[in-house]
Amino acid sequence: MRAHTRIIQSLLVLLLISPLLGAEEGHKLSLHANQLPGLGFSNSMIMTWIAAIILIVFARAASRKTSIIPTGIQNFAEWVIESLYDFYEGILGEHLVKKTFWFFAALFLFILTTNWLGLLPGVGTIGWGMDTSHPIPLLRGGNADINKTSALALLSSGTWLIWALQENGIKGFLGHIFSPKGESKGFMTVIMVIVFFVVGILEVVSIAIRPLALSFRLFGNIYAGEQALESLLMMVPKWLKFLPPLLFYFMELLVGLIQALVFTLLTAVFVKLICDHGEEAH
Repeated sequence: MRAHTRIIQSLLVLLLISPLLGAEEGHKLSLHANQLPGLGFSNSMIMTWIAAIILIVFARAASRKTSIIPTGIQNFAEWVIESLYDFYEGILGEHLVKKTFWFFAALFLFILTTNWLGLLPGVGTIGWGMDTSHPIPLLRGGNADINKTSALALLSSGTWLIWALQENGIKGFLGHIFSPKGESKGFMTVIMVIVFFVVGILEVVSIAIRPLALSFRLFGNIYAGEQALESLLMMVPKWLKFLPPLLFYFMELLVGLIQALVFTLLTAVFVKLICDHGEEAH
């Protein structure tokens, strides 16, 4: 209990001092990541690396000394994994979840960790020229960078295509998109073929724009949250700047969780729709 109390106290202190770490007059976060002066990478990449390191260290710590009766960090890790497995199994089914769970669990935890890291005090507010119109923050929320969310969306779409071809084959994949559904006879067969061919073209278009929709949905929500928080800070006197973070951060924690769920949930639904043949087929 003492450890939990200390963690909560530390978080509250960070929330209270976060306004003191920002620029005096405020600034607008750019839509793209900034290359750090003298370095060959951007500020959003640093947060991405930190998120990956946290997850790797967490996984190593949870699996270092496993026991039949889990305790401590192993118990927490097993609860997280089991909860995620049950969640995705309810969407994908028993067959698909065994093949795809590793990806969806890793993707969810990675997006969630990146989202929450972007709320730490100093992220987006400490750097070069923070009091100018063209600031370069040292750290930037990973998912507040459209390049990062686009990469995640393309990765999700690529795995979707691989699993779709594995489950259906090329012929079955094309048939799933263009073939008429149901039974018809005579002239109605010709009509149905034409109708479903047109529907198939629309389906191809929708598949092509999925990465765009996924990337902008995640980016827009995270970027807007950061901008809204900074705008709130600029609306109150300096002696009240602790109040907006204290109230708004908890909502942003929830937003970070929801957006991680939405991103992976939509990808899982896409996989289910293209691969589902009924459990009896497996």
